[in-house]
Amino acid sequence: MSTALYRRYRPETFGDVIGQEHVTVPLMQALRTGRVGHAYLFSGPRGCGKTTSARILARCLNCESGPTATPCGTCDSCVALARGGSGSVDVIEIDAASHGGVDDARDLRERASYGPAQSRFKVYIIDEAHMVTPQGFNALLKIVEEPPEHVKFIFATTEPDKVIGTIRSRTHHYPFRLVPPAKLTGYLESLCIQEGVAVAPGVLGFVTRAGGGSVRDSLSVLDQLIAGSGAEGLTYEGAASLLGFTGAELLDATIDAVAARDAAGVFTQVDKVIESGHDPRRFAMDLLERLRDLIIVAAIPDSAAAVLRGVPEDQLDRMRGQQSRFGPGSLSRTADIVNAGITEMTGATAPRLQLELICARILLPGASGEQGYAARLDRLERRLELAGPVPASAGMPPAPRVAPTPARLRLPAHLRLPATGRSAFG
Repeated sequence: MSTALYRRYRPETFGDVIGQEHVTVPLMQALRTGRVGHAYLFSGPRGCGKTTSARILARCLNCESGPTATPCGTCDSCVALARGGSGSVDVIEIDAASHGGVDDARDLRERASYGPAQSRFKVYIIDEAHMVTPQGFNALLKIVEEPPEHVKFIFATTEPDKVIGTIRSRTHHYPFRLVPPAKLTGYLESLCIQEGVAVAPGVLGFVTRAGGGSVRDSLSVLDQLIAGSGAEGLTYEGAASLLGFTGAELLDATIDAVAARDAAGVFTQVDKVIESGHDPRRFAMDLLERLRDLIIVAAIPDSAAAVLRGVPEDQLDRMRGQQSRFGPGSLSRTADIVNAGITEMTGATAPRLQLELICARILLPGASGEQGYAARLDRLERRLELAGPVPASAGMPPAPRVAPTPARLRLPAHLRLPATGRSAFG
């Protein structure tokens, strides 16, 4: 049995935590200067390092050479609180989802009054703190406000607004964030090198998209791909199939058909989506992301690689060719239609029908009113560019002579306007 990646590579120091420098740097400075608070609130999305940072903070506080920003890793406390360690009786983790009532809070308050058994501080890490009931928070209020010198509280939550204000106001609040894709991709690459796993181009882009910026979720996805990989490592086709993403070939064929206004080609690709077992809504979302990439390539063709990190160079070359067959107005309008269609597909009982209607709207710009003007103008400009410059000799024909008004249609003299241009009626 192998240990999950997110457990094997759990950070043990603040320097190992990626993407949270706005939190780790101030905490390390507070440890260096001895200005550590008695209560902290760590908030942010799941899997971004809240509970891990709480354990590291407890490790820094109880290190024999501490409180220190860099625990030694060799003393009894550091070994017990390390990755895979036995744990410490003075660092108590409480899952508020199942221990958030008033009786649990009273029990915690009574136990906190006793000093630590082995360490310098008794640290309470309350995970999922938003699940504590208002009565439970009120029972904790007095000890959180004026705790004994040996007690530290660390609340971790994904929903800080549900922590009552009287508790929040007595804590140092540190908001954690999702990790940027570029930094997360680099981290995953280093792990794959350590694991000795070959990775095809584009696979880690799928992993970061599936993880959504969460390190733990991304490591779980990567662990799943590694577990099912063969001697060739992580392949693009295998990752796309397992994670449900649309392959580049299918997206390229759809974009080419849309650019050529080839209705038969577009609906053929839709049929391939259904026959291959892809989720129509997932395909629409992947198509919208490709359109966004094309808009970026059209806006900054020379430096698109700096924005679209993780996209292979050959794919960027194909996208440069694809965006040239659109115009900016046409690309923007197509993306708007797909985006609106994805919203309509939520909860739809016939997702294939919705996907086909999206394609029909894309192929009929004349039916979209004012939104289609820019797209039609783009097509006219491209046709003029393909036709080349108009020769000077082939100028505009002379304006036709206007035939004189027949006598029988001329107004009588008493109904004509005066020569001065004033109305006959004053």
